[in-house]
Amino acid sequence: MYYIGLDVHKKTISYCVKDASGQVHREGTVRATRNELDGWVRTLPEPRIIAMEATIFTGWIYDHLLPHADQVKVAHPLMLRAIAAAKKKNDRIDAGKIADCPRCDFLPECHMASTEIRDRRRSLRYRHLLVRQMVQMKNRISGLLMETGVSHNKQRLHKVGYFRELISKNEEVPESIRPLLRLSRETIDRCRKTEYALVSSLERDPLLADTQPSSGLRPASLGFRSPSASPFHGSGLAHGSVWAPVSRLRPAHVVYVCCAVWKAVSAGPCLRNSSLLRKAHNS
Repeated sequence: MYYIGLDVHKKTISYCVKDASGQVHREGTVRATRNELDGWVRTLPEPRIIAMEATIFTGWIYDHLLPHADQVKVAHPLMLRAIAAAKKKNDRIDAGKIADCPRCDFLPECHMASTEIRDRRRSLRYRHLLVRQMVQMKNRISGLLMETGVSHNKQRLHKVGYFRELISKNEEVPESIRPLLRLSRETIDRCRKTEYALVSSLERDPLLADTQPSSGLRPASLGFRSPSASPFHGSGLAHGSVWAPVSRLRPAHVVYVCCAVWKAVSAGPCLRNSSLLRKAHNS
């Protein structure tokens, strides 16, 4: 068996090939592109186990090399540093140490979710970015009004009709902040439209549609809480039965529902109604 350690960077990948005895067979650098990896992997001895550290670039490299190796393993970065810490450190040495970890069975391997799940997690992270930007803009609007001493109804401030009336008819609003208020409101509207389109695409996802029961109900009490607050807060869906009517779900709920559904589906049909779901709800 040959053990190949990869030190992954943005444009290049340093590699080290060792056998079971620890002898180095090859070392070098390859460009981090699919075409270069295809040509490089054909020159490697077999059978082989490939190991690398988890980085932002690991996902596509893992997927690309998986068919060309007996195993492709991804190491937890913090635990790997604790094991492979050294005074002398460069790309060649790091690749050699990563190759030694699976060879000595010391690799702190982390779980790599399937490509389908990682693709959907990427969509969820993008949606979370949009929500954060909307919240920042709303806070900016409130801050501008408070900073200039403009009287306003905080509960209705972000309603479209009230906001237009405030800008056009309230004489307390200084001319200096009117362009900023309009720009902030336009940013909120753009983010909201983008988020709605993103959630709608997830609703139409055939893989997610297969997890929904035929009665037209969706899981409602399995949402993952965001850093700010649970999306089910105030909707009557934070607790209670596992399934709730679609009409009671706002679009944002569907995204959090998808997380729990995929976590259950990836564990197999026998666990969909077991303690895994209860654990997801309580997490």
